[in-house]
Amino acid sequence: MADRLIRLHLGLFLMLSALASGLSAQTGISDPTRPPIGFSVPAPDAGEVTGPVLQSVMIPRKGKAIAIIGGQQVRLGEMYGESRLTKLSEREAILEGPAGIERLMLTPGIEKTNIITRSPAARRAQSGGKP
Repeated sequence: MADRLIRLHLGLFLMLSALASGLSAQTGISDPTRPPIGFSVPAPDAGEVTGPVLQSVMIPRKGKAIAIIGGQQVRLGEMYGESRLTKLSEREAILEGPAGIERLMLTPGIEKTNIITRSPAARRAQSGGKP
């Protein structure tokens, strides 16, 4: 009799386990890295980029400088489509082609400015010699 009860309980336990695992598989376990419901990141404007994009610049000590333009590696002097990479600096690439000269900025919309700090002597001179 005890054997029969153990088998019955074991059978019920297995059926309930299978049922519970089936339900959890249907509902899915939530991803802890997923953003909360209702949180959305605004999509970038599709019309912003209308040409080649400068993604990276590599200027080695020896050899030719290299630009990554639209995922393609282009050495200084080589062609990118119908345009030739004629100049490369740490912030921009210059392409010359049938459409004219095109400047590709590595960080468009960000303007680099130099910060000028004055020496303590210059600050004293400006304030009239007061410390």
